[in-house]
Amino acid sequence: MQELETSTIIKRPRITLRISSKSLSFSVIDNTVETQIAYEPFMAKSGISTAANMREAFRTAALLNRGYQRAQVLSDTRVLMIPVEEFDESTKEALYRHSFPDSDNDIVIQSIVPDLNSVAVFGINKDLKMVIEDHFPDVRYTPVVQPVWSYMHNRSFTGNNRKLYGYFHDDKLDIFSFDKNRFKFCNCYDTNRANDSVYFLLYVWNQLNLDAEKDELCIAGEAPDREKVLEMLKKYIRQAYCINPAGEFNRAPITQIKGITLDLITLFLKGK
Repeated sequence: MQELETSTIIKRPRITLRISSKSLSFSVIDNTVETQIAYEPFMAKSGISTAANMREAFRTAALLNRGYQRAQVLSDTRVLMIPVEEFDESTKEALYRHSFPDSDNDIVIQSIVPDLNSVAVFGINKDLKMVIEDHFPDVRYTPVVQPVWSYMHNRSFTGNNRKLYGYFHDDKLDIFSFDKNRFKFCNCYDTNRANDSVYFLLYVWNQLNLDAEKDELCIAGEAPDREKVLEMLKKYIRQAYCINPAGEFNRAPITQIKGITLDLITLFLKGK
C-alpha cells in the first residue's frame, strides 16, 4: 500500500466523518495501527435527528475527542449534478430546491467533480452543519458517493467495452456510467431489495442501449443479497460481476477493516 500522507497531513491531520441517517463513522490516517487507518463506527439511534446523534458522538466517540481541527464530511445526501460549464452559483439554490422541494431545512452547497467536468450540488441539514462546525473550524463537504464516482471513472478506461456501475450503500443504489470525461448517466434509487435493484439496473442498461454480450455491468458495495442480485443479472448480461475491495486494491490493509465502506476505501487510497 502506498503511503497515505505527506508531512503536511502528518502535522495537520484531517478526520473524515461519514454521515448517513442510520449510521455514522469516523476515520483518520494513523500509521500506529496495522490498517494505517483508525476507524470508529457509531450506531445512530433511531427516533432522533442526525444532528442529535452527531452531538452524542462528540460526547462519546474516541476519535472525535482527539482534538482534530480539520474535517472532511462525506454526506449521504441527495445530489443534483450540473455540467461545469452550465453551473452558476447564484442559481444553485433555486435549482436544488426546485428538484427537491422538501429541502427547506438544508444548506445548499456544492462540490466540484473535476475529472467529470461536473458540479455536485447537495444539501446538508442546518442543525447538523452547525454541530459539525462548532467543533471543527476547517470543514470540507462531499457527497458520500463522490470518491466512488472518481475511482470508477478512472477504472472505466480499461478495455474497450462500455460499462455501467451500480454502487450500493445506506439502503440506496447509485447507478452511473461515463462517456470519456462526462457522466452519461447518474441517478440514485432508494432500495434494499434484490428484485428492485435488478429492475433498476436493467432498466438503465436498456435505456443506455448497452450490449448484453459485450458491455459490462459492475456492482459494488453492500448489495442486498448480493449473490441473488448477481445471479439474476447474469441471466440477461454476460459480463456482470461484483467488485471485491480486497482483490481490487491488492489486499491493501484498509480493506481488512470490518464494516468500512467502499467510498471510504477509495477516498483514502485514491482521493476524491
